Amino acid sequence: MSKRLEGKVALITGGTTGIGAATVARLTQEGAKVWFTGSKEEAAAALCAETGAVFRKLRVQDAAGWPGLIDEIIAAEGRLDIVFANAGTESGDGSIEDVSIEGWDNVVAVNQTGVMLTVQNAIKGMKRNPEGPRGSIVINSSMNATRPLGNYVTYSVTKAAVCALAKSAAVHCGQQGYAIRVNAILPGVVETPLIQQIMNAQPDPAAARAMYEGMAPMKRMAQLNEVAGLVAYLSSDEAGFISGAEYAIDGATTAGMMGV
Repeated sequence: MSKRLEGKVALITGGTTGIGAATVARLTQEGAKVWFTGSKEEAAAALCAETGAVFRKLRVQDAAGWPGLIDEIIAAEGRLDIVFANAGTESGDGSIEDVSIEGWDNVVAVNQTGVMLTVQNAIKGMKRNPEGPRGSIVINSSMNATRPLGNYVTYSVTKAAVCALAKSAAVHCGQQGYAIRVNAILPGVVETPLIQQIMNAQPDPAAARAMYEGMAPMKRMAQLNEVAGLVAYLSSDEAGFISGAEYAIDGATTAGMMGV
């Protein structure tokens, strides 16, 4: 494993499971000092023991909690170089006919307002770096930003919205003369522990797996290390002129129609 992130300090939201946990491990392996947030304290403790990362419990939609976290990271590490806005939810979502206002508000709070607060506070932290405003922000969107789901209207809308947020923030940072880059990744179906649990709970787990794998022309799901690897690349100096971009990582699922 390369050490291309040696000396960099990273913050990952929603880092206790799935893509977030895989990215905590990957960025640590590549040399970064990693802090992460989430709500699953037992899983966080195991990840800290495994990686040496630092966990802080935070709800990303809690505006009041953000300044203290950024201050703590800067005080402890002296800088902030990488932020991965990963936290997200589908809880309470439904179709346009079925979703309640409470469900809508919950998903918007985490997936949209939470991402806005993550990016806003990331920029504030990165402006305090000793050499001036510098860093990389990556937003975890979804292929559903461009291929919305009929049964998850709020999730689809928020994932599209944060792509626009990434571009707006990237343009702003460039115009302000900040060396802060902002990009979005759009994963397809990723073989997370949650997806594995869903497949195994079906009457025919093999058929469920085939359904998920059949969604992509590449005939498989993305692996966690592949998504974490894309975040690591966008966080590195190798991606120094990439900002305001959307990176699909979906095995060509959204590239076109497979035909019949």
